[in-house]
Amino acid sequence: MPQRTLKTEGQLPPSGGVLSVCKPVGMTSHDVVDAVRRLAGTRRVGHTGTLDPGAAGVLVLVLGRTTRVAEFIADADKEYRVEMVFGRSTDTGDAYGAVVRDTGLVRIAREQLGAVLPQFTGTITQIPPMASAVRVGGRRLYEHARQGSVVEAPPREVQIYHLEILELDEGPPARAWLHVACSKGTYIRRLCADIGDALGFGAFAQFMVRTRVASHRLEHAQTLEELREATASGTLTGALQPADEALSDLPAVDLTPAQRQAVMQGQGLPLFKVPNWQAIMRARAVRLRDAQGLVAIGKVEQGVLRPFKVLRES
Repeated sequence: MPQRTLKTEGQLPPSGGVLSVCKPVGMTSHDVVDAVRRLAGTRRVGHTGTLDPGAAGVLVLVLGRTTRVAEFIADADKEYRVEMVFGRSTDTGDAYGAVVRDTGLVRIAREQLGAVLPQFTGTITQIPPMASAVRVGGRRLYEHARQGSVVEAPPREVQIYHLEILELDEGPPARAWLHVACSKGTYIRRLCADIGDALGFGAFAQFMVRTRVASHRLEHAQTLEELREATASGTLTGALQPADEALSDLPAVDLTPAQRQAVMQGQGLPLFKVPNWQAIMRARAVRLRDAQGLVAIGKVEQGVLRPFKVLRES
């Protein structure tokens, strides 16, 4: 039986929308995007942050005009649960890489692990792993790795807001399950490897689940099977979250009709004419909306609230 789709993009809401998908193990993020493109009947589908094929969890997709604001979801904080195994290191930092260090079966006490975790909270420096998509010399690190080249990327600062031991099997082999709340750009595989190195016997990420991206939590994410069923019943559009809700972590300005028209024409709003200007002047971005939803994303520049990404067409 052929797979049913929404026949045209015209059946999507005019502004598009956001889907929070539970990515299964074994699929790439692009595989999930392709699956939703077929279901929604539109090429205008993108994701807001890659999740490794061997990982599972929240993958936030944007459809239609909402693809214009993907970066603001991608920039948001994230949370993970990760299982790590001690006593062995791999070249990718996960269970799929080649072993580069093996210190044998090790035991670890909760106090021993807990003693090193504080050095991995707050602002920390990470070197992206060779399996990452960071570009060095015009090519992604994983492309260098495929050709057998070892290239070290420049270190980068990330934020670890919370790092907690959920469970510990003292071993041998020792295993720990951690909860991590972090900024965008944090490499969980590198975090596990660095924790193992700090303990003196290496470690790798056995399995990880992304449990949150911004306000999108795992318990509310939909499986691809659920999305297929929604397509078959003609209710896929009902699964879309409006962009205004999906970006609820950003402050909002409710536009008057005159302001809305100005924004849709690309004109900025003097900050002193915005009622809650004190609350938005230092925000990384601002939702500009009316009763129908999100009109644009704005940024404050030199005392003017300027539309940066306009979703509504005049």
